[in-house]
Amino acid sequence: MTEYIAPAIDWVRKQVELIESSGGKEGTTLLDTGMPCILVTHMGNKSGAIRKIPLMRVKVDSSYVLIGSMGGQPQNPVWVYNLRANPDVEIRDATDVYKMRAREVSDEAEREALWSVSAAAFPPYNDYKAKTDRKIPVFVAELV
Repeated sequence: MTEYIAPAIDWVRKQVELIESSGGKEGTTLLDTGMPCILVTHMGNKSGAIRKIPLMRVKVDSSYVLIGSMGGQPQNPVWVYNLRANPDVEIRDATDVYKMRAREVSDEAEREALWSVSAAAFPPYNDYKAKTDRKIPVFVAELV
């Protein structure tokens, strides 16, 4: 059995635990925002361990858009490197769970369209984009 490494950040770990322990019936909004979130289970690129991270819920048709904003910090979140190395993920959207494959969006037109949808779902993304010099990674998780 593959080892699970819980998130190091306290509020993230508690959010993951609440979602998991309730089978997706609780913890489906992020922090105090009231905004819906999903739980992305993926594999660590260095540890090979199972990792879990709550991200904003941005759904387009049967796919999910994953934005590596990290609140506009200068560095990418670790999960970005994990998905680049190991694109197979599991997404929990409340009580629904899907096996998916994430791909980083490099086509600029597709990227801009997905960014617009994501910023409409969670307007702070535009603030995060303005706050950082890095190009914030955009992924699409698609059913396999």
